[in-house]
Amino acid sequence: MDIQKTHWKRLINPDYIGAYALNPDEDLTVTIDYVQREQIVGTDGKKEDATVAHLKGHKPLILNVTNSKSIAKLYGPYIEEWAGKDITLYASMTKAFGDVVECLRIRPSVAKRKKPPITPDRLGKAIKSIVAGQYTTEKLRAQFELTKEQEKEVNDAVQAAVEGTENA
Repeated sequence: MDIQKTHWKRLINPDYIGAYALNPDEDLTVTIDYVQREQIVGTDGKKEDATVAHLKGHKPLILNVTNSKSIAKLYGPYIEEWAGKDITLYASMTKAFGDVVECLRIRPSVAKRKKPPITPDRLGKAIKSIVAGQYTTEKLRAQFELTKEQEKEVNDAVQAAVEGTENA
């Protein structure tokens, strides 16, 4: 079992997402809300203008030239067309300021988003809705990652409902 480790920079809680936000060997697919030029304040208190991608549900990402080019290769050169588009972030290393430092980079293709697991309570409600004809197994599988046991539970409930209507 992997133990979740905490990068020391996570404890500082900066205003922008960085490589420290990802676990080792982890990718993060995010959706761009909008991109704009704005004034940022560095950790040293220095103010500067930067291009910032605001991400849905995450801290904003300061876009350097390398990451801007990566997004442009995916979606074209116009920042207005990047809104609503997914990008996949990963942690890497780069030379900067005479040192090798961590950085966030953007994958050349977007990783498929992983579906969330479903809680037993929510699965029970979904099964009731499926049996009542208000929901479908296709929608359930499209929204959630089901274990083999949960798949069996859904299939058994649907089968029992079908047999119940055939016998009525």
